Amino acid sequence: MLDGLSIPYELLIVDDGSTDRTADALSELCRSWPQVRVLRLRRNAGHQAAITAGLDHSLGDHVITMDIDLQDPPEVITELVSKQRETGADVVYAQRADRSSDSHFKRRTAGLYYRLMRDAAGAKIPPHVGDFRLLSREAVDTLRALPERHRVYRLLIPWMGFPSAIVQFRRDARVAGESKYPLRKMTRLAADSITSFTAKPLRIATWLGVWGSFFCLVAMLVALFAQVSGHTIPGWASVFVAVLFLGAIQLLCLGLLGEYVGRLYAEAQHRPLYYIASDSLNPADPQRPLKEI
Repeated sequence: MLDGLSIPYELLIVDDGSTDRTADALSELCRSWPQVRVLRLRRNAGHQAAITAGLDHSLGDHVITMDIDLQDPPEVITELVSKQRETGADVVYAQRADRSSDSHFKRRTAGLYYRLMRDAAGAKIPPHVGDFRLLSREAVDTLRALPERHRVYRLLIPWMGFPSAIVQFRRDARVAGESKYPLRKMTRLAADSITSFTAKPLRIATWLGVWGSFFCLVAMLVALFAQVSGHTIPGWASVFVAVLFLGAIQLLCLGLLGEYVGRLYAEAQHRPLYYIASDSLNPADPQRPLKEI
């Protein structure tokens, strides 16, 4: 399919710290397919960090990112390239036309995620758009210049405001293997999306504290009135509920503050997002690909 585009290309495969025979299979693929380039990471760095490694080492005038499980059909690449040539857009999103192949739970949570993210990022985020997209070299270089470490590209790219276009496609059910992106990782992605793009959770904590204080004041007035009027009742239940209520709010607020403080700590460390084990394009120095090619 790529050969049919009649343009020069490289197929950059990021091996995100695999522990099976993936590295051996990719080495064999390099020998039979000259355009294939393999970038191996020393350890599993995570989905978004692996995309970052691919963008940092890509050489093309345009870059298409996609997952390797082939649920995103490679044939859509032709449509992405055609749409870019037609519109001149810096970003062309591959948007799922429907989510019938997903479970009811996945469809519901995905819809909720995109609604929350549109509000959090303050940008026009196309719904049902993942990490299958085409980027111009200018967009890639702009992404690389961003200093943040907890990157969520489905939010960062719309936020940059580059001219964009959309190509719709249908994703079929998974043919083989199991997803390496379970609910735990999807929840982590949602948390990174919110805390990377908005301080609203901190404001929620503030408002919870305000309303909690208000309700406590009302409870104190009610208790005082009951005491003055002589209608006192055993207060252990109300005290117990009040203590639990205030304790829950305090823990929630501390947790939200801790999430942001943890991000400040990670930013202060300036640790690399990934480490390159090998680069088939330039085995002698994997950290510096041959940019002149």
